[in-house]
Amino acid sequence: MKQKCLVLFSGGLDSRLAVKIMQERGFEVLAVHFNLPFGCGCCNFGCNFKFAQMSGVKFEIFDVTKRRLLKEYLQVLKKGKHGRGAGYNPCKDCKIWMFKKAKKYADKKRIKIIATGEVLGQRPMSQTAKAMKVIDKEIGFELTRPLIEKGISGRSRKKQMALAKRYRIKYPTPGGGCLLCEKALRKRFEVLIDKNLINEKTLLLVNIGRHFCKDNCWFVVARDAKECEVIEKFKGNFVKGMKGKPSVYFDKKSGREFAKKLQEDYKTGGEKKFSRKRL
Repeated sequence: MKQKCLVLFSGGLDSRLAVKIMQERGFEVLAVHFNLPFGCGCCNFGCNFKFAQMSGVKFEIFDVTKRRLLKEYLQVLKKGKHGRGAGYNPCKDCKIWMFKKAKKYADKKRIKIIATGEVLGQRPMSQTAKAMKVIDKEIGFELTRPLIEKGISGRSRKKQMALAKRYRIKYPTPGGGCLLCEKALRKRFEVLIDKNLINEKTLLLVNIGRHFCKDNCWFVVARDAKECEVIEKFKGNFVKGMKGKPSVYFDKKSGREFAKKLQEDYKTGGEKKFSRKRL
C-alpha cells in the first residue's frame, strides 16, 4: 500500500506540479483546496476537479466563505500577528492558519506528509527564507516543499513550465490574486473587517460597487445592472435603482436618507458632486 500525502492545492501551476512530483515519488495524494473569501489561487472549481480526476487524486475543498470557517478566518485577518503587506494582507498569518487546518485534517486521515507548491522568493510576504522560518516555527511541524527541493526559486516560471511540459499538464494563466494584497482596498478591509461588517451574507458586497462609510453606516453604490441585482437581494436594506439611478445598499436603517443622496449623485449623467472619501 502506498504512503499517503496531503498537498495544499491552490489550483495554480506550482501546486499542480507539487501533486505530480509527490506522485512520482510514490505517494498516494490527497489534494486539499482552501476556497478563500477574497481570492488567491485558481477559482475555477471545474478546472481543479478535472485536474484531480485526470491525475488520479482525491480532491477535498475547505469552503472558507461560509459559516464557522469564515468567522474564524476573519478573526485571523483582524488580528494579523505577523505583519501586513502594502494592503490589508497578513499573508504569514493566513498561511499559518491554513497549514494548521491542513495538519488537523491530515491527522484525522492518518496522513503524515503535508506538501505545498511554495517557491522560495516567489512572494515577498510569505515565501522568503525569513517568512518560511517564522511560519514553520509557528505551525510546529515539518512541511515538504518539493519545488524548493528541486532547486526552483525566484519569480521566473521557466523551470515550472518545463516541468509542466514534461508531466504533460495544463494549468491556468496566473491572474487575479488575493484582494487583501491590493493597496487601494486596504482602507475598505480595515473598516469592514475591523468593524465586523463582513459575514456569509454581506460577503457578496465586498468586491462590487463604490463603498462609503458615514456615521458608522456602510454604503455600497452599484456601478451597473448586475451589481444592482446583487444589492437588491438585501431586503429592507437598499434603495432600489430606477431610471438611471443605481441601487444603494446600507447596513443600518438610519442610512436610508444618505443612501438616497448617494443614489442621486451617482445617477447616469450626474455631476458627481459628492466628495466624501470612498473606501
